[in-house]
Amino acid sequence: MANFYTDNADLKFHMEHPLMKRIVELKERNFADKDKFDYAALDFEDAMDSYDKITEIVGDITGNIIDPNAEEVDREGPSVQNGRVIYARGTQENYDALVNAGLVGMTLGRKYNGLNFPITPYVIVGEIISRADAGFANIWGLQDCAETINEFASEELKDKYLPRFNRGATAAMDLTEPDAGSDLQAVQLKAHFDEEKKEWMLNGVKRFITNGDAEVSLVLARSEEGTQDGRGLSLFVFDKDNDALTVRRIENKLGIKGSPTCELVFKNAKAELIGDRRLGLIKYVMALMNGARLGVGAQSVGISEAAYREGLKYAKEREQFGKPIIEFPAVYEMLTVMKAKLNAARSLLYETSRFVDIYKALDEISHERKLTPVERKEMKTYKKKADFYTPLLKFMSSEYSNEIAYDSLQIHGGTGYMKDFPIERIYRDARITSIYEGTSQLQVVAAIRGVTTGLFTKQMEEYAEQITNPELDFLKRILTEMTAEYETTVALVVEKKDAEYMDFHARRLVEMVGNIVMSYLLLLDSMRSAEYRNSAEVYIKRAKAQNIEKASYIRDFDMKDVGKFKI
Repeated sequence: MANFYTDNADLKFHMEHPLMKRIVELKERNFADKDKFDYAALDFEDAMDSYDKITEIVGDITGNIIDPNAEEVDREGPSVQNGRVIYARGTQENYDALVNAGLVGMTLGRKYNGLNFPITPYVIVGEIISRADAGFANIWGLQDCAETINEFASEELKDKYLPRFNRGATAAMDLTEPDAGSDLQAVQLKAHFDEEKKEWMLNGVKRFITNGDAEVSLVLARSEEGTQDGRGLSLFVFDKDNDALTVRRIENKLGIKGSPTCELVFKNAKAELIGDRRLGLIKYVMALMNGARLGVGAQSVGISEAAYREGLKYAKEREQFGKPIIEFPAVYEMLTVMKAKLNAARSLLYETSRFVDIYKALDEISHERKLTPVERKEMKTYKKKADFYTPLLKFMSSEYSNEIAYDSLQIHGGTGYMKDFPIERIYRDARITSIYEGTSQLQVVAAIRGVTTGLFTKQMEEYAEQITNPELDFLKRILTEMTAEYETTVALVVEKKDAEYMDFHARRLVEMVGNIVMSYLLLLDSMRSAEYRNSAEVYIKRAKAQNIEKASYIRDFDMKDVGKFKI
């Protein structure tokens, strides 16, 4: 029997990171639930054992149901009947299996029938599901919407909606519109308050909505008449039972075919306000999108894992010129680099999730009691780290998923271009990761703030202090040199005091940051397990060469040359 958790030792390695002790301590409130719920953790070891066993259940469902269904789901896809979405047979079977196992609403507190999972083991589950079927991972992963309701909605709304997730409620984020994609400030779907009924009503169209016909939807709408920017937008929760939404069509996409991407029409649709008016985009959707970007990071790593395994398997089996193609340098180098990128992206994924875990748990505690000065400082520190790591993760992991899928298909040769092997589907599925939930270009815009303010440099220094194994000194020296080169290059760009010039080189600077940060993370992983040393050395040496190239290009670039690129 296949199990997508137990067959991947890297996942348990990250599950057992030393910082998990602090995360569990905060999430479990010193195990206060043990006297209220018979399934609550008794202590740290019990909590970790629970995460391990539940993730193993996910691995079993994923390996024996979701993965075998993936090709059929890709062919069949969802359909629209009488304005409603009907999942492909395999998609419904997948979802039913996870619901029956109690794996929807995993991060919610036990009072809402959740498992009270921290973000990190939840993200591990997301990676596992994405490895089997990236399209289905979107449907399952939208339970993130429950976290937004839990964080910002009234107690009345939380009591109404959150228990439904454990019973299998599906969710959606209804944000984008035909004329408001990346620029959500341009959202025009109207929300008006009916004074007679004392209810909010929604009218308008949403487009490119993943899982758009969900039971519970978070809808961004313009609640303030006469406004044109983000300050006129509020966030609402819409219940499918209100029966005032029509699915106009499902988009015919390149990949993630099992995930319905819908155009929706709201007509006098009753909805309920989440939090305060005017904060829909500025506060609530920003939090929602950060969670979604972490989810795409997990999806990207899951796709990368699937692509790497397919490439490795094929290279071992396929013979040319009298021997398996894995014995040719051109192929084994590709596979080694793919593995190094995969390990680096996974390390960045779980470093980011741990940062999110700590600040989110402390934020929740702050609503229950006053934080101590030490706790307030800890929350502020980890929130800042999470805020500048999240766009870096989304950018680097999604770009790597495309590169790894590309190389895996290349290893397959012409066979990979046919639908006879899973890599053809995996390759198509990978492409969306660098587009949705904020394109790579937008992630660079968000991440560059950490570059110009020195936040990334400070983090690199913290990592350097933790590398104490003498056997890794030669790699640490390379990273010290890379960091110095990076700081010099940033200074060259900043001193121009030209916003367009900064934007022009922003991607190069963020890629330099990503290379150094992930190199350090691989070194730290190597201190815990020698299994990662080869990946660390391969990755660092390639990162050094890439950073030298980027620094040289920036150093030799003149401000007036920017104009030469304008068409």
